Amino acid sequence: MKPKEVWAIRTRLQMTSAVRDLTRFNLAIDSKLRACDLVAISVAGVAISGRVRDRAIIIQKKTGRPVQFELTDQTRDAVAAWMGSRRLGERDYLFPSRVHALPHLSTRQYGRIVERSSQLGSRCLSMPPGM
Repeated sequence: MKPKEVWAIRTRLQMTSAVRDLTRFNLAIDSKLRACDLVAISVAGVAISGRVRDRAIIIQKKTGRPVQFELTDQTRDAVAAWMGSRRLGERDYLFPSRVHALPHLSTRQYGRIVERSSQLGSRCLSMPPGM
């Protein structure tokens, strides 16, 4: 994605108050993790005692290696808002599944969300300024 597209998507998500989608989008941009790793992030992986960390370390499923990444101010704010709105504890997944049989969001559902977000960004870029 180009920086202009990232900005457009992020702005649209902020305007629509889509806290969950904004949190996922920001984490994906900051971490550059694969979808299977992103959906499996636990609250403890990005926060301690209810405070969002400046940096996170996630163990990749595919390689088994740790990946460290910095959380930007925008991402930390979005994560804190999302955790507060869902009352998530450190043992919870950051993106719990809406299907009770599954512990966290599936990569298939995540793919659908990414597709919607990229379409959203394309529409934002094609709009005339000021709209």
